[in-house]
Amino acid sequence: MLVVAAALIAPDGVVLLQRRPSDAVHGGLWEFPGGKVSDRETPEFALVRELQEELGITIGQGDLEPLGFASGWTEGESDSRPLVILLYTCARWAGEPRCLDGASIDWFDPAVIGSLDMPPLDYPLARQLVSSL
Repeated sequence: MLVVAAALIAPDGVVLLQRRPSDAVHGGLWEFPGGKVSDRETPEFALVRELQEELGITIGQGDLEPLGFASGWTEGESDSRPLVILLYTCARWAGEPRCLDGASIDWFDPAVIGSLDMPPLDYPLARQLVSSL
């Protein structure tokens, strides 16, 4: 399974994360917003779509910068499958991010992101983000 995620970076350097719904796999944990890449979608197109659906913001594909990835296995499903998460950074978007899909959203200093409760594959993504800043 291919998943895309974004580290939205505000002008003051804080990063937006969303909390997963309590009834979802990894419920209540913080993650980078994003979602699954559907058939016939590029990762960038999928991420633009997901951020519109989850946060109500508009992003141009050219505003996404590839940063890194993490890989592992899906959890919480009866048939575990390979999972790859591609992380992009984005510092420009239109609209004010709103929580439309998760339990909540918040802005964090990059230095504390790795200490938050997150799904396992978000930790290497957080380390890659902090190393890049």
